[in-house]
Amino acid sequence: MIVEINYLPQWIPEQMTPGTVFVLDKAGESGDEADPFWAVLACPSCATLGLITRKQMAGLIPVICGSELCSAQFHIHGDEIIPRRVC
Repeated sequence: MIVEINYLPQWIPEQMTPGTVFVLDKAGESGDEADPFWAVLACPSCATLGLITRKQMAGLIPVICGSELCSAQFHIHGDEIIPRRVC
């Protein structure tokens, strides 16, 4: 299943549906200096909110849902969220 990313122009958590991204106002100012936090993403499977880094947003490394009940793993490619292939 491929999900199209929806971008939220302002922080309204109630409007974060699966696959919604809110780019942080001060993106890149917190987290690891080499790969700082860039945005908040609602998991495309369960809608759990989680911070993602610049490299995850660019599709260079996979995103893993942080929920205790969901184990979704996926990559972001442009405006699409694509499930990670299981080896």
